[in-house]
Amino acid sequence: MPITTQKLLRFKQEGRPIVALTAWDYLVAKALDEAGVDLILVGDSLAMVALGYDTTLPVTLEEMLHHACAVRRGVTEALVVVDLPFLTYQESVQQAMQSAGRVLKETGAQAVKLEGGHPAMVETVARLVQVGIPVMAHVGLTPQSVHQFGGFRQQGKTAEAAERILQEAIALEQAGAFSIVLEHIPTTLATEITQKLKIPTVGIGAGNTCDGQVLVTADLLGLSDWQPPFAKAYANLRETIAQSVRQYGQEVRDRHFPPMPDGKPD
Repeated sequence: MPITTQKLLRFKQEGRPIVALTAWDYLVAKALDEAGVDLILVGDSLAMVALGYDTTLPVTLEEMLHHACAVRRGVTEALVVVDLPFLTYQESVQQAMQSAGRVLKETGAQAVKLEGGHPAMVETVARLVQVGIPVMAHVGLTPQSVHQFGGFRQQGKTAEAAERILQEAIALEQAGAFSIVLEHIPTTLATEITQKLKIPTVGIGAGNTCDGQVLVTADLLGLSDWQPPFAKAYANLRETIAQSVRQYGQEVRDRHFPPMPDGKPD
């Protein structure tokens, strides 16, 4: 049965960890879905892993829609959530409504994800939820604020910063978010947030006490140029691809591929 936002809430109540990964095209999404992933995030991280940018900031809404449509065509069971990219929801509630509405209407995704927990963002989340748009929240290290943070640094390390992130998470739950990503924060803080919220937390670089975990799939597969300190590569597809291409290239140069009908090269 397809995963819904309500099922994720039930998973938290049952103590069943949520498995989440990112996808940026049909083939990756289909493979993840067939492998039993619960939630597939069309993350704006595709700006870096699929489009070659240094940060997530340059990706546009049109590009996110394009990739989300491809991902959605490959998924039958997982819940598909799409990141709203930088400056497509921060300006006003109306702007956020238009961007999120386009995602749901044009891609078939079931939810959107927004970064930040300041009062204006909490208001935006509440309004989106009021009109029927499921929202996944995101606090801690929010990559769209990378320049403000001075890099991809762990957040919530001081008592003051930890309390701010905790209060943001509580406010976002009260605004109606169905889940919240906790990125690159201390495990103790992630544990406290997870225990205090009724909605599921999904961690990335936040320890193993969250209700679920998400990774950028390119990191998991060993495809990325750079691995975050909290990521784990379960394969080295970068080298596998290189080896396969080198072997193919050698066979072409030696005229061993494609083989002649009698199995012998010219």
